[in-house]
Amino acid sequence: MTPCTLAGNTNRSPTVITYSHLIQAVDFLSPAWRRRVLLRDLIRRDIANRYRGSVFGVLWSLLTPLLMLAIYTFVFSVVFQARWNNDPTENSNVYFATNLFAGMIVHGLLAECLQRAPLLILQNVNYVKRVIFPLELLCWVSLGSALFHALISFIVLLGFSLFTNGSIPLTTPLVLVIWLPLLLLALGVSWLLASLGVFLRDIAQVMGSVTTILMFLSPVFYPATALPETFRTLLYLNPLTFFIEQTRNVLIIGSAPDWPHWLFALLLSTLVAMLGFAWFQKSRRGFADVL
Repeated sequence: MTPCTLAGNTNRSPTVITYSHLIQAVDFLSPAWRRRVLLRDLIRRDIANRYRGSVFGVLWSLLTPLLMLAIYTFVFSVVFQARWNNDPTENSNVYFATNLFAGMIVHGLLAECLQRAPLLILQNVNYVKRVIFPLELLCWVSLGSALFHALISFIVLLGFSLFTNGSIPLTTPLVLVIWLPLLLLALGVSWLLASLGVFLRDIAQVMGSVTTILMFLSPVFYPATALPETFRTLLYLNPLTFFIEQTRNVLIIGSAPDWPHWLFALLLSTLVAMLGFAWFQKSRRGFADVL
């Protein structure tokens, strides 16, 4: 296989992902399961540290999505008078807000992982010097924290839909199933970015712009069908498109998921997670030298 040389490690042999590393990567879920108690405590501490010192504490995780939902509803449906699919017979301010907020939740889940990943190792240098500490758990912690905030926003959206519509679709619980490939994708990319962030510090500087671009190139503020056919094909190359559209289908429309495409997304995301884990486990040997 072609060797992948890491910057800042010029005195060592190139870092290569071999067949044995790929075999080990198949079992990428077991480290988190074996240390699930430690992982749970780390996620709790990560969430608590985010709100430490604030007056409302963890309550901000509920207040923030409520505030954003109100702002999005006012700005896009009242000020801009935007309509979903430009259909005046089926669209209202509430319908636009729920579609918009559903897309923001999915994007926010992935965006939080991408923005935090390049700094995970740099901000936890003390863990690098501890040989027994499983550094791969840091990406699990970031994912767990992002999922916590996404679920809080999801609950807010459910409450908003129940209040405005009087009911929610029976397919709503399938949202968690829809998100499974997204979580694996976020985990695999996080392992890759966490490793590269040690050797290429510029990655952390550009991720904010990358996630903003990703938001506008995803059907967050508009449905995928609003684009011309030629651009719609490019839009579906964006992995977020599938998860956003499927989330809206089961949460708002009440239709069943697209299971064949979901299975393909699951297989592809699992492959990304395996490769990301293999790269992280191999490249971690150079962390101490750089830091």
